[in-house]
Amino acid sequence: QVQLVESGGGLVQAGGSLRLSCAASGGTFSRYAMGWFRQAPGKEREFVAAIIGSGRNIYYRGSVKDRFIISSDDAKNEVYLQMNNLKPEDTAVYFCAADLRITIGTMSRAKDWDSWGQGTQVTVSS
Repeated sequence: QVQLVESGGGLVQAGGSLRLSCAASGGTFSRYAMGWFRQAPGKEREFVAAIIGSGRNIYYRGSVKDRFIISSDDAKNEVYLQMNNLKPEDTAVYFCAADLRITIGTMSRAKDWDSWGQGTQVTVSS
């Protein structure tokens, strides 16, 4: 398993921006699908965005598609989530995930991702 460490969470007002980072170690970074999930209190962990495949194709959940940007830097073994125009409903713990076998069909299922970071809290005040 690859090891993942997130950073960049915090408290921000609605309409503001945050950039999350996830540093990976212990694997060949470019071979992994990389994803971001989030989990709000009392709710299930939900898919946010992912970079999948050798073509590094990018996918988003609908509610963040026009506000969040996922990117990666293979040279640094890092993946990022730029979050713009944040809303109170974006408040959650955000997790970075990695897996060698994730596909478009499985990317939204948290149980199918093999490696997870510890999470970073994002709080958006209204």
